[in-house]
Amino acid sequence: MAGEIITIQVGQCGNHIGKQFWSQLAEEHGIERSGQNKQPDNDIQREDFTTPFFKQNDENRYTPRALMLDMEPSAITDLQNYFPGFFDTRNSWIVQDEMGAGNTWSKGYDCGTANEDIFLNMIDKEIDATENFEGFQLLHSVAGGTGSGLGSSLLEAISDRYPKKFLSTYSVFPGNESEVVVQPYNTILTLRRLAENSDATVVFDNNALLNLTGKVFRDPKTDYDHTNQLIAATMSSITNSIRFPSYMFSSIPSIFSTLVPSPDLHFLMPSFTPFTSDYVSRGNTYKQNNAYDVLLDLLDSSNWLVSTKRENPTYFNVFNTVIGDVDPNDITRAMTKIQQRVNFAPWASKMVHVNMGRRSPYLESNSTTNKKCINGMMLANSTSIVSVMDRACKTFDKIFSKRAFLRTFEDGNLFQNGQEEFIDSREVVQNVIDDYLAAEEDTYLDEVLIADENMFGEYTTATNQVDAEGDNNMI
Repeated sequence: MAGEIITIQVGQCGNHIGKQFWSQLAEEHGIERSGQNKQPDNDIQREDFTTPFFKQNDENRYTPRALMLDMEPSAITDLQNYFPGFFDTRNSWIVQDEMGAGNTWSKGYDCGTANEDIFLNMIDKEIDATENFEGFQLLHSVAGGTGSGLGSSLLEAISDRYPKKFLSTYSVFPGNESEVVVQPYNTILTLRRLAENSDATVVFDNNALLNLTGKVFRDPKTDYDHTNQLIAATMSSITNSIRFPSYMFSSIPSIFSTLVPSPDLHFLMPSFTPFTSDYVSRGNTYKQNNAYDVLLDLLDSSNWLVSTKRENPTYFNVFNTVIGDVDPNDITRAMTKIQQRVNFAPWASKMVHVNMGRRSPYLESNSTTNKKCINGMMLANSTSIVSVMDRACKTFDKIFSKRAFLRTFEDGNLFQNGQEEFIDSREVVQNVIDDYLAAEEDTYLDEVLIADENMFGEYTTATNQVDAEGDNNMI
């Protein structure tokens, strides 16, 4: 049985994503926006498993295991108004003495360190309400001030305080255009903490998200509410096997262990198709499809939530979830075709991990033509992710070479002795890029220490795979 997971939403982006994420989970579990069960009869036997993400009181009311943090009130206020009485009011925090981080990483970071004890106390109280606490998921942006700076401070504090608990992030990266001039600094400084403190980072970038919204939604005026629905759909599908349990992939570590061959390679690229009304508002209606088509479509870059310029990336691991009325024979055929099409690293197993997920019985679209539609989600660990980091480094180098806009950071505690923090962070990100490129070589594992403290689960030498359940059962 899966353990409990605490979701931490930081900054405007993190809390706006959280709004869509909890909307999706509430729909899938038959929960009203107030937290009330849509089926109040306690004698009805649930087939879904709400415990990982929700607390339930004696009155059959559900409360998300979530912390909401921000340096200005608008996003949290909007979320609380949309979900009246849903969230635990003790788990929201808004800074009292200033309004926002001014899009500056150092202000967010210093605010985080100054209030670290408050945040850890909030986390400890939430952990006290669990029986089998498993880990954290952090929702944030890397480009602004709060999600990047305060988020970075939290990453350091959590990994130091709870080193044996799994820490994953859902991190939104900026697109090519931004109104934030110090965005490249914020991104590189945050990337360092994601590299050093996160166990798994699922990457989204606004270039891909904004392109997808134009195809998915029947609305000419798309905005970040639409892109956040795409992220929430992905998050929901990743956790499907935890909330609608089967005999495999029943915990967050068991899912991500199939994807992370070594601690250095933990940046993951998501893909999703099709976005039906089960997951997005005014979603398109699709004719009946099959798992074979869906699994192959997930390899199409037009369905990726990350934009990349690498035409033939090297893959290390692939994890898929297909949700709907699935024919196992279609999955078997698709796996064979994927193994032929995908360029796997020489040292990596060509095994494709597939979870046959369960569609929620509470979704209204079960009575429509979408009932026969199969949805698919892919998480891939590949060198495609290098494009995101290359783009971040190039924009950073462009302004840092001229020492532009550095005055914004001068008051930050980490910048009192000069610019070493920038230089060190840039080096860490370059090392991640170099690690991904080195992993394309067949000698990569010769240089990787395979030890219990560096891996999740057990390492199987016969297949070069991590078996989180310890039973050598990979599919």
